[in-house]
Amino acid sequence: MKHEVAKGRGATLQIEGRFENVARERFDDGWSAMDEELPPLRTTVAVEQARRVIQRHDSPDLPFEQSLNAYRGCEHGCIYCYARPSHGYLNLSPGLDFETKLFAKPDAAQLLRAELAKPSYRCAPIALGSNTDPYQPIEREWQITRQILEVLAECRHPLSIVTKSALIERDLDLLAQLARDKLVQVFVSVTTLDAGIARTMEPRAASPRRRLQTIRRLNEAGMPCGVMVAPVIPFLTDAELENILEKAHEHGARSAGYTLLRLPYELKDLFKDWLATHYPLKAEHVMSRLREMRGGRENDPEFVSRFRGNGLFADLLSQRFRKACERLGFNRDDATLDVSCFRPPLRGGQMNLF
Repeated sequence: MKHEVAKGRGATLQIEGRFENVARERFDDGWSAMDEELPPLRTTVAVEQARRVIQRHDSPDLPFEQSLNAYRGCEHGCIYCYARPSHGYLNLSPGLDFETKLFAKPDAAQLLRAELAKPSYRCAPIALGSNTDPYQPIEREWQITRQILEVLAECRHPLSIVTKSALIERDLDLLAQLARDKLVQVFVSVTTLDAGIARTMEPRAASPRRRLQTIRRLNEAGMPCGVMVAPVIPFLTDAELENILEKAHEHGARSAGYTLLRLPYELKDLFKDWLATHYPLKAEHVMSRLREMRGGRENDPEFVSRFRGNGLFADLLSQRFRKACERLGFNRDDATLDVSCFRPPLRGGQMNLF
């Protein structure tokens, strides 16, 4: 069902998830129903009762083995978000539902503590923000990410964070403490420096300028913060790659990464409709170039290549990134997180012997 562009929302379609066996669409029955104004899209948050919160991965192209997501869905509304199709598992749309019908795990910190206290637990860095942003707007009220950080800081447990929110500055006291012992890595995602593109592509995320300020403030406070240029979108944002890296370097970033746009499952249709709505003259060029970088497909699910692409233009993008990083001095320091400091939390109030 196609909607008019909703202010402050990313998706232009409310499509059905791939597990649905019915489809819905508006229909003019002659009684002027099509002229009625639709109710405003409001964000709702439901409580999810999780049994555990640490997810484990064995993908060879992921830089982490464990991740934790405090929320399902993301109010930032980024149209390119590869996590959108996951809302289909909840019988919800990967479109507007993903950014308006959210789920929070208020017991996440308690569950995390219980998992870390198990005798069988083996310490490995935990990635926050691998699926949805841990600092999306609802974190201001729920403060689940803050509670998770408190547990990890207490246990001296290593972690990494990727965000596009300035709200992370709220937790600088904990992050700086962890950074002193090489227990945390932070990357701020900067997709574009064009505020106009950002407003339609990432409607409720911090502006590009504000994200650069966040990089500076974290670095000045003793929390080394890098930049993630992700995703790179052919013909729309790819020309900005070097400029983003330069601006991030000026603001204190000394580590960097990038990924190519991914379009799994329903995300292909959502992204193509968004392109046709906002950038109709570029739409076919963007998709044509993306197919060239994806072996003729609109999405490549293969390990390693899913993040970088294949072919001439993918190789050129990789070379541009590498040369810019070499010129600016990115990724020269050892970014390995220390797992030797981990102290399991107390179980049942019992004190440690040593």
